Amino acid sequence: MIRKVMITAGACAWLALLSSPATAATDKANNADTYRLLSLFGDVFERVRNEYVEPVSDEELIEAALNGMLTSLDPHSGYLNPKSFRDMQVQTKGEFGGLGIEVTMENGWVKVISPIDDTPAAKAGLQPNDFITHLNGEPVQGLSLNDAVDRMRGPVNTDLKVTVRRDGQAPFEVTLTRAVIKIQTVKYKLQDNVGYIRVSQFVESTDTNLRKAIDQLKKDGGANLQGFVLDLRNNPGGLLDQAVAVAGDFLDKGEIVSTRSRHPEDTQRFNAHGKDLTDGMPLVVLINDGSASASEIVAGALQDHRRAILLGTKSFGKGSVQTIMPLKDHGAMRLTTARYYTPSGRSIQAVGIEPDIKVLPSKVEALNQPNDHFGRSEASLPHALKNDTLPKTQAKPESDAKTEDGKAPAPAAPQPQPAADGKTPPAGAPSALMEALRMGDPATDYQLARAIDLLRGLSLYKGAAKAN
Repeated sequence: MIRKVMITAGACAWLALLSSPATAATDKANNADTYRLLSLFGDVFERVRNEYVEPVSDEELIEAALNGMLTSLDPHSGYLNPKSFRDMQVQTKGEFGGLGIEVTMENGWVKVISPIDDTPAAKAGLQPNDFITHLNGEPVQGLSLNDAVDRMRGPVNTDLKVTVRRDGQAPFEVTLTRAVIKIQTVKYKLQDNVGYIRVSQFVESTDTNLRKAIDQLKKDGGANLQGFVLDLRNNPGGLLDQAVAVAGDFLDKGEIVSTRSRHPEDTQRFNAHGKDLTDGMPLVVLINDGSASASEIVAGALQDHRRAILLGTKSFGKGSVQTIMPLKDHGAMRLTTARYYTPSGRSIQAVGIEPDIKVLPSKVEALNQPNDHFGRSEASLPHALKNDTLPKTQAKPESDAKTEDGKAPAPAAPQPQPAADGKTPPAGAPSALMEALRMGDPATDYQLARAIDLLRGLSLYKGAAKAN
């Protein structure tokens, strides 16, 4: 009876174990050991169901056993019960309910890989490498990753209080309101004649929307378009085919990624077969420690082909591929089935991708110069020669201007600058530079400002080379 329950509840998993080619090739002694171990599992299962202090269903025990077996392999393998499997299928379509946060498990705590743009988690200020230690006051240690994720999900408009531990800070609590997460994975705008494209995740619609963004930016920029910035910061990854398609949008030919599994004959290579939609224009890719998995595939391919300059900080370092294997009437298993390699043959597993130019997130403020140094130049010196190439009607340099009393005017007092919503902040409001960095605005996003400067330099150099 025990084995009947075990085989019924996890038929696909156990039958795969007993009938796989590798097992069939082993000798009789190994087969006997396998059956003895399965018998041991049956004995433990029977004792737990009969003698545990509280009743527990057979289904719960089997699901926990399956999940324990898979999660012991690596952080990304696991069992998905039917509900979790449905949630995962919905998420890859770009719309789901929850907090909007990509997580993994580390040392028994939930570790944030990346919050997803414009979600409750992102708006609350959660950051990559934050650790979630408690959910509604209850510790997460002892929970599986799937259990922790299930507790973070819930009805829309309900609150969840999470306790966060961040390096260099005391633990703090954040209350998040669950919402329907509709992911707009591609955002774009023309910024100072540079096409800025932000890709926050790789779902089924990502490549289609990226192509539309590139086409629109080329129309908006016209002949003045100097290049593109592809922002993959805090992009936790997603679908492999979408990563391959996105990388192919910037390459004419060549390998994008290869995957190598346990059996050499299962090696796969994915190549670019289309056309560089940007016509070879300068490209800078922004990455950081929240850039993982599929986003690392794109960054690695563009770096190896020297198609783009990578700028930012080292990526997350997830160099493995997971396959979702449905189990009839019992959800699915997520199993790590391969490692992936960039076109040059390097694995980024646990080491990440180093950017070509390392730029830490920073804020830059103009130095306040003393009044006696304000506007100092050749034109401010007494009896300075006039510029003989300027039209006579042109006004004198600003430094030569005098007030009615014959003195040079005092420098104007700094004026409040409009906020992002176009409104002027009230007096005493914190400077935008003192606020958290906002991606997509070079005034407060130092990494993006550096990327735009780099593109301008490349564009000027390319134009000079053509002229010569």
